[in-house]
Amino acid sequence: MHYLSILLIGIAANLDNLGISVSYGLRSTRIPFVSNLIIATVSMFCAYLSIIAGTFVTRFISIGLANFAGGLIIICIGIKCIVDSFSLQETPSKVKVDSNFSHVISHPDLADVNDDNVISVKESILLGFALAINCLAMGLGAGITGLSPVLTTLSIGLFSVVSIWSGVKLGGKICGMNIGKYSNFAAGILLIMIGVYEMIV
Repeated sequence: MHYLSILLIGIAANLDNLGISVSYGLRSTRIPFVSNLIIATVSMFCAYLSIIAGTFVTRFISIGLANFAGGLIIICIGIKCIVDSFSLQETPSKVKVDSNFSHVISHPDLADVNDDNVISVKESILLGFALAINCLAMGLGAGITGLSPVLTTLSIGLFSVVSIWSGVKLGGKICGMNIGKYSNFAAGILLIMIGVYEMIV
């Protein structure tokens, strides 16, 4: 079993969470522990479903092809993360939208929809789904390469809690740093390494 890949997938899946939570810390927005757990739970739920889907695919292809396909998917996600890191986009201002859900999905850093500087339970569910989108394709690739659904899901959940907690703390101590850009680039590099590793090992 590829324990190293499981560990690295957990880290890579949550580097974006780190960047988003730093942005909240910079604005003195709190994410209570319960809200943090809800975000992690939503991420774990989505990741588990996608990993199981990936595992199901392996019933129809050989192990060698599964490792190659899964590794290729993870590499493609990594490349997309790197490309996205070079897309300099200004943080959008808060505007009235038809749906809080669609707003948060598009801009996870604006999940505090009532502007009270606290991510509530309701807001944490929306934020959880927004951040979990990144886990879907990643989980599919992990499942195809044969990583344990349970251990990979637990790894993603654990690092979700840690990254959000540490991100908010870090954001409260720094200012003016575009953490999101660097987290995307770092996640991309890490995912490419994981993909190559899964292809050859």
